[in-house]
Amino acid sequence: MSNPFAHLGEPLDPSQATKKFFNLNRLGDPRYERLPFSIRVLLEASVRNCDEFLVKKGDVENILNWNVMQHKNIEVPFKPARVILQDFTGVPAVVDFAAMRDAVKALDGDPEKINPICPADLVIDHSIQVDFNKRPDSLQKNQDLEFERNKERFEFLKWGSQAFQNMRIIPPGSGIVHQVNLEYLARVVFDQSGYYYPDSVVGTDSHTTMINGLGVLGWGVGGIEAEAVMLGQPISMVLPEVIGYKLIGSPQPLVTSTDIVLTVTKHLRQVGVVGKFVEFFGPGVTQLSIADRATIANMCPEYGATAAFFPVDEVSIKYLLQTGRDEDKIRHIRKYLEAAGMFRDFSNSSQDPDFTQIVELDLQTVAPCCSGPKRPQDKVVVSEMKKDFENCLGAKQGFKGFQIAPDQHNSQVKFVYNDKEFELTHGSVVIAAITSCTNTSNPSVMLGAGLLAKKAVEAGLTVKPYIKTSLSPGSGVVTYYLRESGVLPYLVQLGFDVVGYGCMTCIGNSGPLPEPVVEAITQGDLVAVGVLSGNRNFEGRVHPNTRANYLASPPLVIAYAIAGTIRIDFEKEPLGVNAQGKKIFLRDIWPMRDEIQAVERQYVIPGMFKEVYQKIETVNKAWNALDVPADKLYAWDPKSTYIKSPPFFENLTLELPPLKSIVDAYVLLNLGDSVTTDHISPAGNIARNSPAARYLTSRGLTPREFNSYGSRRGNDAVMARGTFANIRLLNKFLNKQAPQTIHFPSDETLDVFDASERYQQAGLPLIVLAGKEYGSGSSRDWAAKGPFLLGIKAVLAESYERIHRSNLVGMGVIPLQYLPGEDADSLGLTGRERYTIIIPESIVPRMNVQIKLDTGKTFQATMRFDTDVELTYFRNGGILNYMIRKMAA
Repeated sequence: MSNPFAHLGEPLDPSQATKKFFNLNRLGDPRYERLPFSIRVLLEASVRNCDEFLVKKGDVENILNWNVMQHKNIEVPFKPARVILQDFTGVPAVVDFAAMRDAVKALDGDPEKINPICPADLVIDHSIQVDFNKRPDSLQKNQDLEFERNKERFEFLKWGSQAFQNMRIIPPGSGIVHQVNLEYLARVVFDQSGYYYPDSVVGTDSHTTMINGLGVLGWGVGGIEAEAVMLGQPISMVLPEVIGYKLIGSPQPLVTSTDIVLTVTKHLRQVGVVGKFVEFFGPGVTQLSIADRATIANMCPEYGATAAFFPVDEVSIKYLLQTGRDEDKIRHIRKYLEAAGMFRDFSNSSQDPDFTQIVELDLQTVAPCCSGPKRPQDKVVVSEMKKDFENCLGAKQGFKGFQIAPDQHNSQVKFVYNDKEFELTHGSVVIAAITSCTNTSNPSVMLGAGLLAKKAVEAGLTVKPYIKTSLSPGSGVVTYYLRESGVLPYLVQLGFDVVGYGCMTCIGNSGPLPEPVVEAITQGDLVAVGVLSGNRNFEGRVHPNTRANYLASPPLVIAYAIAGTIRIDFEKEPLGVNAQGKKIFLRDIWPMRDEIQAVERQYVIPGMFKEVYQKIETVNKAWNALDVPADKLYAWDPKSTYIKSPPFFENLTLELPPLKSIVDAYVLLNLGDSVTTDHISPAGNIARNSPAARYLTSRGLTPREFNSYGSRRGNDAVMARGTFANIRLLNKFLNKQAPQTIHFPSDETLDVFDASERYQQAGLPLIVLAGKEYGSGSSRDWAAKGPFLLGIKAVLAESYERIHRSNLVGMGVIPLQYLPGEDADSLGLTGRERYTIIIPESIVPRMNVQIKLDTGKTFQATMRFDTDVELTYFRNGGILNYMIRKMAA
């Protein structure tokens, strides 16, 4: 079908008639210039891809009519320009692609039709772990171990990069996916197939939103959804409301961009932006560098928005020059965005579009802060940290409480480390990590940490040797400018040597703590602390032995490491006492904003970016040496414990199966509010007493060879056993945190997988009961695939996190939602009942369905299939089944 908007195509430059763009101004529609800039990106994609099949003229009209349609739950399709993956979520995507090729072949189709149509980049950044630190060869030793543990996965990914067209893989040791995206992969404007158009992206990591800081519209989706986009399908999304976030004023000299983002995170959580776009505007935006904007956009999942967009402006153009992008391309980027009405001048209020709602922040009011001890939105001003932590100690078990008895608050445990005696108490810092995409991309906070380290060393301060300190830069560029500016030796002296290029501590790859430290924590039942410059601090994520974890700027990470405790008031108490007996306070060594900016201007230069990125795909010798077969179908190794053909497509036929009701289902788990994908999806270390450990042991592996769940995402047998295996899972059937449940037919308490296996062997369907914000946190496809493999047919919750709900749909698991004002308590549900969910043959989006209990009680719930496309996926048993049938037909 030809594009009904083809007449809008015109040359951007009269001298290049073959290079066109869709000039939306020629729609002659006054609504266009009132649209938020983020919505203009959606509109352009719909106009350019309009074929009256996947994208219709009516969709274009709905987006143009955003001001009216935003409140009406209108579905629109969106075809992003590209897809980005990291290796934890990328491996299962490539596994699925390989298995889909097998399935298409089994249905007598052409397996090579299964290929990314939309460009896809995969950055290997989640596999490296902090096994070694505080030694000159830490980086090399950690990278060697990474390859030793993950060689099989890396071979598989390298096979995929050769077997599939349109897929580029960035080798390990290059940096964190979002920073590499920001500094190198982002096009800002695409120049492809004879057209200029805005860069846009979806990624299989929730912090894909970071790229919005550079004016590239993007967000995290489930791995399953991303695979469909790679296969040329549009994303089906509800036209979002857009919250205008107005920034005014200038930050105080002591404030870092981390403080700003933690303040914004708490503010937007209070405003309520789940499922909405946030678009920043106002004169205060010009006070923020692209790295600052990217830091704010990065933590978008923590305040719940879909995207947090900063339109391209003059500062964006300067960043492209600073990061060594081609100057001719930059000229075309600017020219295109100006011609299309997408270039922003934040000082010009006449350019301000319409918004659903406007909220405001005066940057002058931001104070230094951290977040914790268990959630990123729980901001604590630094001056109140000591008091807040001490309140948390005695508070009831919960997001801000540990329920430690009052007479135990000052418990002390002595231990010996490296022949010296030390002491731990509640609040002692045992992990201090400068890590994660949020902050390591930002030269101001990284150089700030370096300058603080320099002043600390010169003042005679040290870090206690048992504290696990580490620095994992987001790219080689960071190491380059830390070295060139002369601050790296001081960081090393305090124990913050470069341990690897990847997410590391922020995703739980913090490695082991010293055994005497673990014994002391266990002996005293201590609330030990991790301080990290990351974006996630959910329970059980950073390390099993750090019950309290605080997000902080890189300079504050070092400050708390020097102090050795979170129970310090920096205003009144010194960080330490030097050899001369002088008390050194934080204010004595804290670098000012203008001091940091002067160093940044001098040392963060385009040549660094060019030098690092021109060799990024060839610099890893171990990767280059991997030898992989050239076959287009993958030769699965039945002995492999890393890569396994998944059972998702077994017995798949070309004909659609009939819809069936769920009859007499048992409740596998009865969960409360804010159950995250960290609670659901396998992550971190594989506990030695877990079902996954028993499986690996049965395959001949020793505990030393278990590796992490993340590294084994390509093996469904491990991942199913690790689903709901988080030690902090709070199941209402039990009166404690444990990865267990009750198997009701026998009344036994079992590991969740073992209970599910018994139910499935007996042919009994399962459901999960949950509270508000079910599935918040990272966009993990195994948080949907795992429950599917456990035999869970539906989840009944009060509300869902956006990405997780769509992932459940993608796996054919029904997301049910209580009617407004109802929940398990109001309906008197204990979870011990058996549930029959009536699924009619004729279903429509968001319809209410009948649920009957074996007690005789009946109630209704909303089936959260929000669009017709989602219903199509459900009828097919999931999105991948739909794609296989489509490709094999």
